[in-house]
Amino acid sequence: MAPETSVRDAYGNTLVELGRENQNIVVLDADLSRSTRTDLFAREFPDRFFDCGIAEQNMMSIAGGLAASGKTVFASTFAIFASARCYDQVRISIAQSHQNVKIVATHGGITVGEDGFSHHAIEDLALMCSFPGLNVIVPADAVETAQAVREAAATVGPFYIRLPRPKLPLICGDDYRFALGKAVIMRGGGDAAVIAIGVMVDRALQAADTLAREGIDLRVINMSTLKPIDEKAIVNAAEETGAILTAEEHLQHGGLGSRVAQVVAKHHPVPMSFLTVNDIYSSSGKPEKLLEKHGLTAEGIVEEVRTLVRRKA
Repeated sequence: MAPETSVRDAYGNTLVELGRENQNIVVLDADLSRSTRTDLFAREFPDRFFDCGIAEQNMMSIAGGLAASGKTVFASTFAIFASARCYDQVRISIAQSHQNVKIVATHGGITVGEDGFSHHAIEDLALMCSFPGLNVIVPADAVETAQAVREAAATVGPFYIRLPRPKLPLICGDDYRFALGKAVIMRGGGDAAVIAIGVMVDRALQAADTLAREGIDLRVINMSTLKPIDEKAIVNAAEETGAILTAEEHLQHGGLGSRVAQVVAKHHPVPMSFLTVNDIYSSSGKPEKLLEKHGLTAEGIVEEVRTLVRRKA
């Protein structure tokens, strides 16, 4: 099994590297810097770090103002606060004016675990994808996280990067190169395709190993850029495999499944299935137990793919 690494540490360490390279970068946080790991930047660049306190909405407005004055701004808090609590401020101060603000939100999805459903961001991707012109990224491991953060810093315009709380297995090799708007085929296959994001990519790879022993050749696609989405990769998967499953740590409405289904319906309809958080608010518990509760496991992917292949036949 691949070693696990903290994606939050990857974010914090990359911020420090960027801070050394670019004096124009400033970082904001909302009293959670130890959790989001922006504290690493704060220690080295205290004059360019601003703790806005438990005032996330104000933080987003400040971020927009700093960006309007020419700064490259990173703003961090938990995903539920960055999206649900700050929706109007992100809309007015960042998205509509296309400000150069990079919202990097940690503790996304239900793997926040014991913090309970008040802190489970299961609607955030739907909210953030609704903003015209805002780029949305969900990295699959620490390597991809570091590269995505660098890409955001180098690209003018607003970003939302969603990170989980737990460590994730390293699945991207030394030769991996993140490209905004481009999916990555992690494993080839022609019997069906699973398109996954975040914590579900490694589980999709595990499922592909299981299915291979049954004679089912599963294509695994890491769709880390949710917006702009890679339509060509989706259409190719539909045409070449004839069946698509999406897997995400998010509600079905408005997330990866919705965006993929729009492309499939428009260009090449095929049987589809959606592995998502059940349409309920979850509960407090260990991250792995919560994922099991919602079927967000390698075994869950295996069962869905078996059904899809039968439907296709």
